Amino acid sequence: MKRTRTFLADGRELFYFAADDEAVPAPPDPRDLPAVSTASQLRWDPLLGEWVMMATHRQNRTFMPARDDCPLCPSGGGRHTEIPAPEYAVAIFENRFPSLSTEARLDGVEVRHPLVEVRPGFGRCEVVCFTSDHHARFADLSPSRARLVIDALADRTTELSTLDGVEQVFCFESRGREIGVTLSHPHGQIYAYPFVTPRTRRMLEVARHHRERTGRDLHRDILTAERRSRVRVIAETAHWVAFVPAAARWPVEVHVYPLRKVRTIADLDDAERDDFTTLYLDLLQRLDRLYGDPLPYISAWHQAPACDDEELSHLQLFSIRRSADKLKYLAGSESGMGAFITDVLPEDVAIRLREV
Repeated sequence: MKRTRTFLADGRELFYFAADDEAVPAPPDPRDLPAVSTASQLRWDPLLGEWVMMATHRQNRTFMPARDDCPLCPSGGGRHTEIPAPEYAVAIFENRFPSLSTEARLDGVEVRHPLVEVRPGFGRCEVVCFTSDHHARFADLSPSRARLVIDALADRTTELSTLDGVEQVFCFESRGREIGVTLSHPHGQIYAYPFVTPRTRRMLEVARHHRERTGRDLHRDILTAERRSRVRVIAETAHWVAFVPAAARWPVEVHVYPLRKVRTIADLDDAERDDFTTLYLDLLQRLDRLYGDPLPYISAWHQAPACDDEELSHLQLFSIRRSADKLKYLAGSESGMGAFITDVLPEDVAIRLREV
């Protein structure tokens, strides 16, 4: 993989990723851009013991522009975008409207609450452009292009994990207007958090409690049980297993576990990355066949915190669509109490995904 580093007009970093034998044009960004906001802040929720990110400048971020105004397409024809190059394979750049910033500072913030600590919203947010084709889906990528995306995510995970103050790196894709995306161009994001996220912290606590209680590894026990029962397994390869979890919270939810436990994407070897690419593309295509059109989804890489040796890396892929014409809304029980009610049985979802 070839990586080329350059900068946008306002000082944000931009990386082009390409195959070793591909040329990588990296022209300068000719735009006159305002400075990126540094007003992000963190506030401690004393009731739940969690950090909340506040980034009011994101109210003004670009929202579902027309194809001709897409900021993630290559530049050309006199129109300048976030990608100055006329073409690219994979491009990753610092978000223009970040929830977290390495330059964040508190200016005149007065919360006046003794239990609510306030900090600058330190961290980093990056946009991952999977392809220059505005109308493509990740599922449309060739195996070599999809593998390039995985390599790029591994590269960024490694580099961002070394930043002082970063505790966890999260790579994800949100697809579909129903999910709440603001840009339709195929892309994902990377968040480098200054804290361990609530879900990861909970998973670590549960895994350690299981080990103390049984002497065994929780993820391995889950994987062993799913492989033995087979009722929820969708596909299995030499290095990965894709299955619907027995206690799935979402109408469509698939977990993809590596057979060899790893901490992060960067720890996967070449064979595991190749194998994952093939399985993942097949899985995405199955999801889009489920209801006959592109399924809105979130694809989330769970990775270990930067300073934790726990090996918990796996992929969670889920959708809020519960039928061809109905969405799953987080209503009273889910939003108010965090207690999920699932509308379809995981076993039925697994059968349908195996058959489509």
